[in-house]
Amino acid sequence: MYKAKVHVTLRPSILDPKGKAAHHALHNLGLNDVQQVRIGKFIELDVDADSKEKATEIVEAACTKLLANEVMEDYEIILEQ
Repeated sequence: MYKAKVHVTLRPSILDPKGKAAHHALHNLGLNDVQQVRIGKFIELDVDADSKEKATEIVEAACTKLLANEVMEDYEIILEQ
């Protein structure tokens, strides 16, 4: 069994309205040292696979088919056993 941790973030060229709103709110709270906020998604998957390569293949398929919009988002996979 493998645990996959997937971080999905908007590509740098895509505007992030949630991040912009959070940035503005942080400044309103007096946290003026925060320069930029980008908001993404964190997803954990338990994957039943015989090898790390197979688990990676399964998680890649999950990301490209459902979890991330490859036009607008990047993703990073961290796989643990």
